[in-house]
Amino acid sequence: MVTVLEYTPGDVFLSMLWFFLFFIWIWLLIGVFGDIFRSDDLGGWGKALWTLFVIVLPYLGVFVYLIARGHRMGEHAVQDASLRDQQMRSYVQSVAGSPSTAGEIQSLADLRDAGTISEAEFQQGKAKLLA
Repeated sequence: MVTVLEYTPGDVFLSMLWFFLFFIWIWLLIGVFGDIFRSDDLGGWGKALWTLFVIVLPYLGVFVYLIARGHRMGEHAVQDASLRDQQMRSYVQSVAGSPSTAGEIQSLADLRDAGTISEAEFQQGKAKLLA
């Protein structure tokens, strides 16, 4: 006799629910471990104890960490985002060149065109700016 197992829409929903809960749990673990190791206000022993607590008692460890240091997680994320933004801005400015150099050369060209400075003074000022 062949037994036919039915997989009802309710079973599909429950399977999807468990999958998403598992996915969220993994996301929480990664977030907590990431925050533990990027915290500047925790020393080495504090990081080791939190890591051990989360590994030995995962559910309790994560929930206690979120309650005890959850507000710091947001602060750390904001600090990291502003640091990355600042590094990106400085990189773009270093690659693109300083916009003030081009503006100063343009103002020198305007002075030359107006007759305020000579061509030799313009070339000297331009070479000084580009050096």
